[in-house]
Amino acid sequence: MTTHHPSDDEFDASDASLTRFDLVKEGARRDGVQIVHYAPRFPVPGTRAERRIERVLSFLFLLTGLMGTAFVVAYIAWPWKYGEGDSTYRALFPYYTPVLGATLGLCLLSLGLGIVVWSKKLLPEEVSIQERHDGPSDSTEQVLTAATILNMGDELGLKRRRFVGLAFLAGAAPLGAVAGALLVGSLIKAPTQDGENVFFTTGWDPKHNDGKPVRLTHEDGTPIRPADVSVGGQITVFPGIPHGATNKWADSPTLLIHLREQDAELTKKQAKELNHGSQWQNFVAYSKICTHAGCPASLYEQQTNRLLCPCHQSQFQITDNARPIFGPASRALPQLPITVDDEGYFIATQDYKIPVGPAFWERP
Repeated sequence: MTTHHPSDDEFDASDASLTRFDLVKEGARRDGVQIVHYAPRFPVPGTRAERRIERVLSFLFLLTGLMGTAFVVAYIAWPWKYGEGDSTYRALFPYYTPVLGATLGLCLLSLGLGIVVWSKKLLPEEVSIQERHDGPSDSTEQVLTAATILNMGDELGLKRRRFVGLAFLAGAAPLGAVAGALLVGSLIKAPTQDGENVFFTTGWDPKHNDGKPVRLTHEDGTPIRPADVSVGGQITVFPGIPHGATNKWADSPTLLIHLREQDAELTKKQAKELNHGSQWQNFVAYSKICTHAGCPASLYEQQTNRLLCPCHQSQFQITDNARPIFGPASRALPQLPITVDDEGYFIATQDYKIPVGPAFWERP
């Protein structure tokens, strides 16, 4: 027996006797879709098995909301402070970061499991085969498409599973708040203590030396005099404070460069307002940490006064505020203000004026 399918001209989409699923099947036929198999998961609504699945779904979505709310509260209201010395912040309570990770992770995990359970256990089983076609859709096909979309809503079963729908909304709302918390939370608390910025401090800040200017030293802590650096030469210097050459102050290694006379004059002439007064005679000091990815930029070519980072070949023009002239780095190396103390040793008059390292590390 051959099943008769009405042609496009014979089918009346406004026929009140047609069910929504009739419109769905007709729309599928016109789109070249053959529904090979279609069966509801629970032919008889309200069975114990269906209610059990609904309870599991409700639990997962409510857990999503609970964990999302916990993340927002922890992120915004948790007491914390910025730590000094390592240019990172630490919480007053040591589990601050794990709590953020656990709550957000459980929030996303429970939401994902809920969606999987819903699609695998409640939505009807359907196998369809579709052939692609070109060209615009007429008004009838638009009605059929709308019916298909509405039918998807019917298949979700929210009309008779209201608690599942409410549980989903209760879980989705806090998850949406998580995205807002990341934006708003960072604006609530400033990285300062008593008006003093401690988020960008390095080992060159005088407060780490009892308020006195920090000396430039070798790795072994020996202070450096101008005569220790030959003309056209450069050395790596570290803050002369306890553990100044260790990983505790890994953001502090600096290149001290002895420029030739004409190059020093050009450097001073081209200095930006930010770097005015940072140069001492023919000596300049720049952060050794590349502003691209944090590698040590230490290959100095004295004929061109270019500093090369060996990792990704970024080059910085030392005589022009150490601005990047080649490679992926997009920000100039920060300059350390230096002078010489009464004993003839180099000192930093203050900390770096801008954050060191890549732009994605720490910015004002």
